Amino acid sequence: MKRTRLLAIVLAGGLAIAACGGGDDDSGGNGDDSAAPSAEEGKQLFGSTCASCHGQDAKGMPDLGKDLTTSAWVAEQTDADLLAFLKVGRPASDPLNTTGVDMPPKGGNPSFTDSDLESIVAYVRSINNA
Repeated sequence: MKRTRLLAIVLAGGLAIAACGGGDDDSGGNGDDSAAPSAEEGKQLFGSTCASCHGQDAKGMPDLGKDLTTSAWVAEQTDADLLAFLKVGRPASDPLNTTGVDMPPKGGNPSFTDSDLESIVAYVRSINNA
């Protein structure tokens, strides 16, 4: 009887872990920060935040965000440089800001994690033709 009860407890625990998304999952979800950045996930994240200034197609918006598809600046940066830039943004008062519009840290979305930002970088890399 004790073995049956122990087996039931172990099985119930395993099912609970599986139901909560535990274990090895290669889906690239938010639970694994060591997973490679996903350009597809980055596209979705970009669309939810960055597109308000850079446009859904990342070709820029008048008097707001730059065209990222042809940006030589983007092409010249390392992934680490772009990640660092996204984390801090660029105020309108910065002499390197050529739009006169604030680029807020994390695009104005404080909930973005480093993993989210890395996926956005991967997406921007995939569309940059400079």
